[in-house]
Amino acid sequence: MKKKQTVAEEPGEMIPSGSSNEKEEDEAPVKAKRSKPEEAEGEEVVYHPVKLSRSDLYRPPSAEELNQLKEAESLFHCSLLKMQMEELLKEVALSERRKGQVDSFIQTVTKLLQTVPDSPEVEVSDLSWLSSAVKVPFLLVPKTTKGKFHMAPPASVDLVGSYPLGTCIKPRITVDLAVTIPADVLHPKDVLNQRYPRKRALYLAGLAQHLASSSDIGTMRYSCLHGNRLRPVLLLTPPFKDSSSFTLRVHACPPPGFFKPSRFHPQRNNIRTDWYTGSQTSLSEWSEPPTPHYNSSILGDLLPRAHLQFLSAASSQCSAFADGVALLKVWLRQRELDQGTGGFNGFLASMLLTYLLTTHRISNTMTAYQLLRNSLNFLASTDLTVNGISLARDPDSTAPSLADFHNAFQVVFVDPSGHLNMCADMTACTYKQLQAEASVSMQFWDDPTVDGFHSLLMTPKPMIRTSDHVFQLCELVKLQSSCKKLNLLSELMDHSGNYVHTALPFILSLLQRGLGERIHLLTHSLSPEPEWSVESDAPKHKAQPPLSFGLLLNPELATSVLERGPPADSPKAAEFRQLWGSRSELRRFQDSAITEAVLWEGTSMCQKQLVPKQIITHLLQLHADIPESSVRYVGAMVDDVIRTGSEEPSTGEEESLLVVQSYDDLSRKLWRLEDLPLSITAVQGAHPALRYTQVFPPRPLKMDYSFFDREKTSRSLVPKEGKPCPAYITPITVICHMEGSGKWPHDRIAIRHIRAAFHIRLGELLKKHHNYTCRPCPTHLDVWKDGLVFRIQVAYHREPQVLRESVTAEGLQVVRDNEEAQALEMATIHKPLLTSTLHGLQQQHPCFGAACRLAKRWLGAQLFSDDMTEDTADLLVASVFLQPAPFTPPGSPQVGFLRFLHLLSSFDWRNNPLVVNLNNQLTAADYTEIKNAFMASRESLPVMFIATPKDKKLSMWTKRAPSVQILQRVVMLAAESLKVLEQQLMDGGQIQDVRVVMRPPLDAYDVLIHLNPKQVPLLSQAVDPPTVTFGRGVMAGSVTQTGGALPVIDYNPVALYLAELRESFGDLALFFCDPYGGTVIAVLWKPKAFIPTPFKTSQMTARSVEVTGEQVNAIPNVEAILEDFRIMGQGLVKSVEARTEKWSF
Repeated sequence: MKKKQTVAEEPGEMIPSGSSNEKEEDEAPVKAKRSKPEEAEGEEVVYHPVKLSRSDLYRPPSAEELNQLKEAESLFHCSLLKMQMEELLKEVALSERRKGQVDSFIQTVTKLLQTVPDSPEVEVSDLSWLSSAVKVPFLLVPKTTKGKFHMAPPASVDLVGSYPLGTCIKPRITVDLAVTIPADVLHPKDVLNQRYPRKRALYLAGLAQHLASSSDIGTMRYSCLHGNRLRPVLLLTPPFKDSSSFTLRVHACPPPGFFKPSRFHPQRNNIRTDWYTGSQTSLSEWSEPPTPHYNSSILGDLLPRAHLQFLSAASSQCSAFADGVALLKVWLRQRELDQGTGGFNGFLASMLLTYLLTTHRISNTMTAYQLLRNSLNFLASTDLTVNGISLARDPDSTAPSLADFHNAFQVVFVDPSGHLNMCADMTACTYKQLQAEASVSMQFWDDPTVDGFHSLLMTPKPMIRTSDHVFQLCELVKLQSSCKKLNLLSELMDHSGNYVHTALPFILSLLQRGLGERIHLLTHSLSPEPEWSVESDAPKHKAQPPLSFGLLLNPELATSVLERGPPADSPKAAEFRQLWGSRSELRRFQDSAITEAVLWEGTSMCQKQLVPKQIITHLLQLHADIPESSVRYVGAMVDDVIRTGSEEPSTGEEESLLVVQSYDDLSRKLWRLEDLPLSITAVQGAHPALRYTQVFPPRPLKMDYSFFDREKTSRSLVPKEGKPCPAYITPITVICHMEGSGKWPHDRIAIRHIRAAFHIRLGELLKKHHNYTCRPCPTHLDVWKDGLVFRIQVAYHREPQVLRESVTAEGLQVVRDNEEAQALEMATIHKPLLTSTLHGLQQQHPCFGAACRLAKRWLGAQLFSDDMTEDTADLLVASVFLQPAPFTPPGSPQVGFLRFLHLLSSFDWRNNPLVVNLNNQLTAADYTEIKNAFMASRESLPVMFIATPKDKKLSMWTKRAPSVQILQRVVMLAAESLKVLEQQLMDGGQIQDVRVVMRPPLDAYDVLIHLNPKQVPLLSQAVDPPTVTFGRGVMAGSVTQTGGALPVIDYNPVALYLAELRESFGDLALFFCDPYGGTVIAVLWKPKAFIPTPFKTSQMTARSVEVTGEQVNAIPNVEAILEDFRIMGQGLVKSVEARTEKWSF
């Protein structure tokens, strides 16, 4: 069930049996099966044991073996992690066969490139020499520039990048080829006004035109190196069938040392304002604005060969260098940090390891595991936005200082030449994200209770699942007006007109100021490297997916509606007013301070959750001219399915709080009751509403008496004939423990009678002292209080023990566990404990309850509520909060729900127990004990095994359900729902709404029973609630605190009908229904029920007789069963629809 997302096997890597290709040494050996010797050429191969001499058997381990043993013991929680990493490295490494294909394709391309024909010299702007089938990969803005150009064969063709270094890994294999432009094509002054980048693009177009005629090339496309439009590259793929398996990237470069590096100092200008704007300005070169980004992109073309030599020298000293880089690349890829503009790509990863080697932070003898660990530790503890680092040993006198680089760029990491900042395009936010990811990884790496390997290297972290809130800028063309508004002409010139990358750092710093301490982290998506065919023009800057931004919220402050500023007379007040504009106003506070403040809208919790949205849209509109319509905020889209109330929308937080407050009041009143024969020792809630996880929490109801008749004896309310089913009233279970005493009887029947007497007495006292309407029953006491019903159950702590004891015919007393005792313990001990524990978790993580409600709404909508009980679902969501690695705990219900789906779909239920460490009570030793006990008795345990501190070996919450088949279906639907939902949330162009994951596929079921909506009491909670014109006996208005007639409690015809169906036909079929307003019951026949059985008079319910020759068999009588469905549900069932003819086979 686990998906190896990182290292998908490539189509070209499979070798069919019997093919002539022999297996290379570097591929992972196939496991040898020892079950039976294989037959070769018809002869049996006999295995003989290898005979070792005594000295060999007892030979002491060699130094290397000792070293490995010591390392496995000290570095890894267990040797498993070491083995997993070694397997991963084998999986991502290129096979010899693949390397052979790459090498032969490189040779072919190199030969072709050396035969490029010369062309006559023309002006740079004259493209008449190019055929119309090939376009220039450059946006010619402004239109013209000076200079002459002609095609000529390259001065040299060299392999550069990760492939010759040995750090190239699957699945995206990219091989870099540097083609040197002949010196006579270029001019030393070409660094000015984009002349060199245009000549470079023309040269690439010339190469593309030459290669287009060759049959040895598969496809040809243009792209840009790291998304930089000044550095187009030509992508070539081989012509054979697995052509998508690797890509050859052709770079055009100037001859080494052709331009002086000092020309590219970050303080110097190489783009003149009058050329760029087309208007005459009389600025001298020294008063022109500097162009650091333009300078670094040209300088980057001068250095690839030097960088390769430098990295080769470092890697030759450290044997694990290539493996260390491979692991770091996998780590970066899973976090979506390695691809696109301003990312931390594989080249930077190699340079980082080299820096650590040269500064002796890591030694040459370290393993790949240690290299990865030390790199992450360095990233987590070093802030390159404040203190840059440099690889230059002794830079020349013209090289800029680190301070010069810091003035021009946000992140500084200087290359060995001392002139180039390799992180020129990276924003401070991206580096902060990298730092945060590294520190989270370091935290859980040392935690023995976390599966470090999977969290580190195998779990993908897409933005929608990592960030609490996400928003997108949809119309990127609007960023042009942002550049105007923010007055960024010189920056725009430096970025050669790319307004997206020009405005981005300014928008990020604006949002960072506005959101302040409400967020821990602000991240943004990296613009993907554009790709287009050689026949079409270069795409415009706006032709890329929307820019996405992620917020990691600080739950304490994120929902605050007040932004309190400085005092009115302080110098910072003007700055505050400038940031917030007209929203800022003077306010007087209770501490009599008068300060600037901004007040945001929000009364209910679900509105307060979107305060960051109000801040972001306001700031973008005010300072960057980006209208609210261009901002797509994906913070609480999924929450709609649990939202109720039209005037005052709520996702249940306020209702849950009311229920808890009312319960606390009742609990206090129960404690204070006197005149009871025995005192109360504990009052405990045992209902999901009391831990904030009830999908739709009970609402206080005011009954409309005209809807009901009065019942004669107790004067309680009964709905009139012909009226719809009354509103459903949830009884909220409360367990009331009485003190132990010698007077309690030792007989199960007598104990029940005493409990019933207590219920009567409690009812009398609550009526007398507090005027609550009460109805006592033998099993419980219902109390009508504040428009809610509390169901009090008296418990006696020795009763389960009494139920286990019985006397045999010989008069011996025996103690046997039984279901009745277990059920009583579950109701009176385990459920109250779970409720109080999860109530505590809700206090730590304010969005825990809402995440549970979303998860249970999804389970209900997909018809799994009976198999995945409320307690099971709550524990699954709790594990997402308690063991979030590799993430941080969810900060919004939506992201909690997405991770719940991910847990369901990707956890290996077959081979692992899910340990939910409530209250942090389990130690590492407990984890090992749970795992060992689980493995020892796997076959007898439930398929979904959930261990908690109070239940390490039995998984009592999942003992009854789900079954293997149901769990498989849950896993499949969770995976599909996650995929669809993440697409829905990240792609604004989707036609369907987010509720699509809540609409179950009904085509797998055999029979559908459609119900009459009037008799479905929870109809308003349906995923797509119909408009109704009838009432259910409830009035609007405030609820009376005490007294009043008792309504019908816990009456849900759908649930009662389902229970009857399961009792009557449970051996023939499975029944499924959405408990939250579902109007369809889906029926699935059990295959075994339709196997004909020998005729027996005792087993003829719902069966008909079939006589074939001598045999008399009984088979289910489907027509009669369907008729029974109708008769049993008369008034509730609208129609019965038989979907399949399965029973006729």
